[in-house]
Amino acid sequence: MPTPFATYLVTGGAGFIGTNFIRHTLALRPQWRIICLDALTYAGNAANLDDLPARFPERYRFVHGSILDTKLLLKILTQEDIAGVIHFAAESHVDRSIHKPQTFIATNVNGTCQLLQVCQAVWEQNGKPDDFRFLHVSTDEVYGALGDTGYFTEQSAYAPNSPYSASKAASDHFVRAWHHTYGFPAVVTNCSNNYGPYQFPEKLIPLMIMNIQEKRALPVYGDGANIRDWLYVIDHCEALLTVLEKGAPGETYLIGGGAEKRNIEIVHLLCDLLDRLLARSGSRDLIRFVTDRPGHDYRYAIDAAKIHQQLGWQPRHRFEDAIEATVQWYLGHMDWVETIRSGEYRQWIETNYNLRDSK
Repeated sequence: MPTPFATYLVTGGAGFIGTNFIRHTLALRPQWRIICLDALTYAGNAANLDDLPARFPERYRFVHGSILDTKLLLKILTQEDIAGVIHFAAESHVDRSIHKPQTFIATNVNGTCQLLQVCQAVWEQNGKPDDFRFLHVSTDEVYGALGDTGYFTEQSAYAPNSPYSASKAASDHFVRAWHHTYGFPAVVTNCSNNYGPYQFPEKLIPLMIMNIQEKRALPVYGDGANIRDWLYVIDHCEALLTVLEKGAPGETYLIGGGAEKRNIEIVHLLCDLLDRLLARSGSRDLIRFVTDRPGHDYRYAIDAAKIHQQLGWQPRHRFEDAIEATVQWYLGHMDWVETIRSGEYRQWIETNYNLRDSK
């Protein structure tokens, strides 16, 4: 049905980054309409977006389904005039991939290939429009680990070290192959570690916020010396919009926040910040060093010069400001936290952290 809006399909939009992307984009791009497709696995939460149909009745629609469902994909892509696809749908947690790698292969590899095939077929049926874009959102973990120096760039060799990063590396390669083989207008982004609102609380920052708030043990892998480059999710969303609108087909763009921190630094910062906000003390005493996970990469860091210089994107938020805003969001949305703390989630945390030997 024709609409006055440009319509974009967002896969995996009920997850952490997808949720922030949809909410931020609807506010920033009033001429856009978004269809969110999500299978609502454990990390996908429809409640993240349940206020949007009322707020944007003509500009937002949710479809419950999987990227592995060819009939559903064809139905959406043929019935709607899709201007582009933003592909977030993926299993994304390293620890879960160690326990259940087949799930990651099914979604991240097979699902991406299925989505590419359907999008290519519809793109060709529609006469290969020049302005169509397929944006594949990936991770810097595909490049493996760094030592104390150096940075990942778009020329870095792939060297994934976990089932999760291997599945994302494979999906990156398929997207690249679709462009070079079929001329399909795909773009790839690889980002550093995100943080911000709506992140599932198995990840480091929300897990620590919740455990500190509840005075529970704070499990830290190994000695906490592993280093990550932290990227505020709103800055990431704005970078993705920039790549979608200005990026060249076939290109890869690395997106980083330029905020390298050791894991233990993050935990100490959160302890001190929550102690200040909650008017108490002693949260650092909750830290428990636990057995490291297998294949734990030492350091990730991104050289984002390409997206800075070619597309003009820069992160807008200082880490210190954004991390406090993130803590304030969680403290103000405990009802949201409780809705996603299912029995399955609690069981996972116990299996993955509480049953590890403390060091």
